[in-house]
Amino acid sequence: MHFVYILLSQTTKRYYCGETADLQDRITRHNAGRSKSTKAGIPWEVVKTFQVENRSEARILERKIKSRRISRFLTH
Repeated sequence: MHFVYILLSQTTKRYYCGETADLQDRITRHNAGRSKSTKAGIPWEVVKTFQVENRSEARILERKIKSRRISRFLTH
């Protein structure tokens, strides 16, 4: 199983979308500042998750979400 997740920064109010096989570990890494792309937005809150069969499906969904703009995807 793989996950696609959307985070909301509590400090910058920006969204971030990613994919992972271990959701809890990945969120912990984001909030510990161990991810270059999300370091400035700590703390992060999970606002939406999707479970898919494999990494290939996760990457396709992640690209789809990012291409629509994450906030627009959440409002529909």
